[in-house]
Amino acid sequence: MDYRRLGRSGLKVSELSFGSWVTYGNQMDTGAAKACMAAAWDAGVNFFDNAEIYANGKSEEIMGDALKQLGWPRLKYVVSTKFYWGLSDGPNTRNTLNRKYLLGSIDASLKRLQMEYVDLVYCHRPDPHTPIEETVWAMHDIIARGKALYWGTSEWDAASIRAAYDVAEKHHLHKPLMEQPEYNVFHRKRVEDEYGKLYKDIGLGLTTWSPLASGLLTGKYRTGVPAGSRGAIERMKFLLPKLTDKAANDAVGKLEAVAKDLDCSLAQLAIAWCSKNPNVSTVITGASKPEQVTENMKAAAIIPKLDDAAMKRIAAITGSLAE
Repeated sequence: MDYRRLGRSGLKVSELSFGSWVTYGNQMDTGAAKACMAAAWDAGVNFFDNAEIYANGKSEEIMGDALKQLGWPRLKYVVSTKFYWGLSDGPNTRNTLNRKYLLGSIDASLKRLQMEYVDLVYCHRPDPHTPIEETVWAMHDIIARGKALYWGTSEWDAASIRAAYDVAEKHHLHKPLMEQPEYNVFHRKRVEDEYGKLYKDIGLGLTTWSPLASGLLTGKYRTGVPAGSRGAIERMKFLLPKLTDKAANDAVGKLEAVAKDLDCSLAQLAIAWCSKNPNVSTVITGASKPEQVTENMKAAAIIPKLDDAAMKRIAAITGSLAE
């Protein structure tokens, strides 16, 4: 496992990381989460991703309990959380990045995680109804009060990230360091085009999610929706049109030849492809079983094998389908 600087910061994160979206509190209890995190740790992972909204706070509780039981030195690992959607109804607790919500939510998250601070805190979505100055000042104050070390955004457009950076620059505040966008061979234009100037101009780092396109790039949906898969989960049914798209699944079938030539699985190929992008600091993976974690982490060995010829093959197969 290699370690990469997060943007222009001095913080290093493992090139592959482990996240809790979908699984914690839904498919996994503390015991299962602990086993998966231990498998990731054994493979060299030092970054574990979370969010307030995941399983309505339960995900943070499970990760906090698992970390307490694992007993790793706090300095050795990196933990994140994210805020926007909120956990209760009310004018200042749903779909907002106002100061009241942010400063209250960080305290609640730290209590669930059983931590004095998180390493990374994200604004989980943009909030067009709150002045960007208010959000930037609140995120700065979270860091200034020692409750987080770095802050960033998730699924923000480039103009909004730039606006937040400029506010911080003007007032000498802690600047947004990283963005957490979806990124895979079928979803790539924002990362590869829209954010282009931000990498050079402000040193934006990326902690990308969904390298397997919600499981599409494993090949499991080529013949339907398997029982027990993400697509079979009732609350994830919104993913079905993409998971069962014929053109995308045909492309996945063609990718099998590339994976075979590299002696890896489709999933390992897809994860390695994301990490090949030099602007990606870490690729967040997910799994519900330790065995899956171990297999996913083998993608680290595939990254160096993705030479120009292999990347061109992948581009020829998937390029016309990329968003």
